[in-house]
Amino acid sequence: MLTFEKYVRPGTTRQAYELLQENRMATVIGGMMWLRLADRTSPLGIDLSRCGLDKIEETEDAWRIGAMVTLGQLENHEGFAASTCGIFTEAVRDIVGTQFRNLATVGGSLYARMGFSDIVCALLALDTEVVLEGAGVMPIIPFVERGARNDVLTHIVVRKHRYQAAFESVRNAATDFSALNAAAACWQGSWHVTVGARPKKATLITGGERIPLRRDFSPAELDATCELAESLDFGDDLRGTAEWRRKVAPVLVRRAVERATAKPRAKKEA
Repeated sequence: MLTFEKYVRPGTTRQAYELLQENRMATVIGGMMWLRLADRTSPLGIDLSRCGLDKIEETEDAWRIGAMVTLGQLENHEGFAASTCGIFTEAVRDIVGTQFRNLATVGGSLYARMGFSDIVCALLALDTEVVLEGAGVMPIIPFVERGARNDVLTHIVVRKHRYQAAFESVRNAATDFSALNAAAACWQGSWHVTVGARPKKATLITGGERIPLRRDFSPAELDATCELAESLDFGDDLRGTAEWRRKVAPVLVRRAVERATAKPRAKKEA
């Protein structure tokens, strides 16, 4: 059981950040769906529920998602789904159950960067930035790779494009964690393909500064991308072996790209 020596609910993210700087061993609290399973005592719990981070806001060129927005809120947001080809809805619809998704937060799921995370895998394929009280704005790739231990995640910003996108996963049973997942999203003329639950955290294999896969790819170029997926570093856990993941990853990547390609491009204005 997770217990706290002291528990506070600051009214602003700045106050939360200052409390975290004063006590680096403090625990920042989002939805508490995973944290509550921990068996330890934290000197300070910093609850963000009063910081006004539970809104999904649309601007002319982006979606600004508060860190305390629940998976269920974003899953069922018609405008965001239409703008991103439903990739987030596809990624979270098998996570545990409706009650769980109505409590777990987008910020908590992303900040933890857990290896099995479907949320990280999906958002990594989109044009996503994170907003941190302390470090400011950064692209999602360095955030996923390095994290931000002493900053408070306040918002996730997903830039609007005419996306084509899809998410694929394999689970040993309904509502179980992904044994392997993959996401593909095309924007700015190229495909951004991610593979997660390896069981290590998701990674981008094409797009950005990685090897490019152009929008109108050839069969040989898609084959090469699938080979990249096969060459990733995989591991063993209770849900699958490294060898099994190495064989399945190229199949999931191909499915995600081909299914996304078959979708109409999203309108930039939802």
